[in-house]
Amino acid sequence: MKSYDVGRASWLHTFNNNSNFNANNRNIDSHNRLRGITHITAETSSLKTNHRDLWNELCSINNLELAYRKARKHKTKKPYVLEFERNLKGNLLLLRTELLLHSYIPKPLETFILRDPKTRRISKSDFRDKIIHHALCTIIEPFFEKVFIYDSYANRKGKGALKAIKRFEYFLHRLSRNNTAPVFALKSDICHYFDETDHAILLLIIKKRIKDQKVAWLIKRILSNYSTREGKGMPLGNLTSQFFANVYLNEMDQFVKHILRAQHYIRYVDDFVLLHTSKEKLIAWKQTISMLLHGQLLLSLHPEKTKIMPVHHGVNFLGMKIFPHHKILARRNIRSYKKKTHVLCEQYDKGMVSYDVIYDSLEGWVAYTKHADAHKMRERLVRSIGEKFFSELSTKEFNRLHKAIS
Repeated sequence: MKSYDVGRASWLHTFNNNSNFNANNRNIDSHNRLRGITHITAETSSLKTNHRDLWNELCSINNLELAYRKARKHKTKKPYVLEFERNLKGNLLLLRTELLLHSYIPKPLETFILRDPKTRRISKSDFRDKIIHHALCTIIEPFFEKVFIYDSYANRKGKGALKAIKRFEYFLHRLSRNNTAPVFALKSDICHYFDETDHAILLLIIKKRIKDQKVAWLIKRILSNYSTREGKGMPLGNLTSQFFANVYLNEMDQFVKHILRAQHYIRYVDDFVLLHTSKEKLIAWKQTISMLLHGQLLLSLHPEKTKIMPVHHGVNFLGMKIFPHHKILARRNIRSYKKKTHVLCEQYDKGMVSYDVIYDSLEGWVAYTKHADAHKMRERLVRSIGEKFFSELSTKEFNRLHKAIS
């Protein structure tokens, strides 16, 4: 074994021996499974949940009013929002009462299939439940935000996919010494991440920071409203799922940063990349990360999407294919947008959507593509849409699009 990994391998051996993990036995002591990594996050933060009364803060009418405003953002004209607002004070007081009496029960999720481009099962919560989700996250998120690593980019203020891509480019230039040295990338994601998240393990992770048992009760209620099988799974589409996804994989983040001491690591939801000048180092890290995920979080790396490659071959990351000197749009993204545009045009011809919907979609796509080397593709797309909707296109809109592609 290489010398750089002797100490860490010893630690890993210890946690694997202590984890008592048996893939065929569901009656595992989850506390033992987490024991190996609990000290990582404990050592990397002095943050404590002080003696604040989190439950009463969560249930306060001020917090519920704030949560309501967050939940209605960009949805003010939706019928379900207008219906809730007809008796706003009464509905918020009812939610508060249900929380205080522990009689709150989430309504069944509305589930639909989204194909963009791959098939996803999206679950939509009732509006009143969305208010509860915002109320919960407003109170507990700060305790976790302070311990999340800098390079976790999904569903966090001031982060996002484009910033993750820029960080990738920054790491690449720094490692390659301005593109004079070869760099390798370990690119991976978690297999069926949202379906495989373990509720018991997630609750143990949360309880390391949030000691309030009443808050824990509410989290259990939210988690139990959805499962792929007993004690597993979070619904795509929920605010709480997005937040819990970061909480759960923060255990991996802390391991990678503080045990492996990897400096050039970026994660976006369950999609992550590690950069290094040594391919052998990445091979070793891949093996170690896989063991951690399997033994402690009951997750696994996606076998088909986990690859180690030279960066000069191009790395597909968050909709872009990144090379040392440039980046282009991933083919899958281009195909997906063309398909979406085709569907929107068909809906327009049938009177199902307005021109404004198509223009907003085009403008958003053009803005996104400006972050890649895609001038000709932007030009072709704008020209084709402009020709089809020439009579609808205002001078202001035409000038704005022309400026975007020039």
